[in-house]
Amino acid sequence: MSWSEGAWKKIEPIYQSIIEMPFILELMDGTLAADKFQFYMAQDAHYLEHFGRALAVIGARALDTADALAFMRFAENAIVVEAALHESYFREFGLEGRGKIEPACHHYIHFLKCTAALDIVEVGMAAVLPCFWIYKEVGDYIYNNRSSITNPYQRWIDTYAGEEFGIVVKNAIQICDRAAEATVDPIINRMDTAFITATHLEFDFWNAAYNQRQW
Repeated sequence: MSWSEGAWKKIEPIYQSIIEMPFILELMDGTLAADKFQFYMAQDAHYLEHFGRALAVIGARALDTADALAFMRFAENAIVVEAALHESYFREFGLEGRGKIEPACHHYIHFLKCTAALDIVEVGMAAVLPCFWIYKEVGDYIYNNRSSITNPYQRWIDTYAGEEFGIVVKNAIQICDRAAEATVDPIINRMDTAFITATHLEFDFWNAAYNQRQW
């Protein structure tokens, strides 16, 4: 069993809670209130900027040149490509700015940046993986179970259920698996912990958006 297969088994109950949460169910059928999605998009715009920075730090620290280049490209995609998607949603949903960073976003981005910068690089790689992998799985789940062809959030769904994003996710998983194969059990255990923690924070991010949790 690869590291990623074992790690996914550990977070399956959390993932199940994610796809059953009101934010995801209402996003899937297009009934999610616009103000909840606006809150989510504003916080996600903040998140992607700092997520990109965490990815760049990991890229700078990666020992393998190919892995370093991959993480630099991940960082560019997070900051440039996905930011463009957010800008279009800002216009469509009448958002004039991102506002301030709220608690769930603040917690998540600081966990990622601290782990990327201060822990060993394998643990940093594991910490950022859920943002790729969970989004792909959720995107596919929503796409395969959607009930409306006029969903106002269809472009968001298409982005994370798309083949192009799937290639990125597969690459990120493979990098983590290679890193785990080349290291020792204590570090693998820390990779597991980082992966599980980030998955909890994925749930909390969406839950906070649904409840519009603020300071």
